[in-house]
Amino acid sequence: MPRSVNAVASRARRKKIFKQAKGFFGRRKNVWTVAKNAVEKAMQYAYRGRKEKKRNFRALWITRINAGTREHGMSYSQFMGALKRTTLSLTEKF
Repeated sequence: MPRSVNAVASRARRKKIFKQAKGFFGRRKNVWTVAKNAVEKAMQYAYRGRKEKKRNFRALWITRINAGTREHGMSYSQFMGALKRTTLSLTEKF
């Protein structure tokens, strides 16, 4: 009995990796392994980058709100407390 090979699914999986590693070249025998490693590393960097971007955006957001509230004679914490009370009172009505 011939060996059962999952060729279609394996080829699709490889094509997906090669598409993600677009433009990546290596020796023919190592292409699949090296491309897979490159994609995994890139995904780790992308995750770290997203977290850093989110952190920077949040810091900027707080700074901008703080500047706006100071202009109106409030502090950031007073504004956030008032905002929280307003949303709580709105949810109680409905």
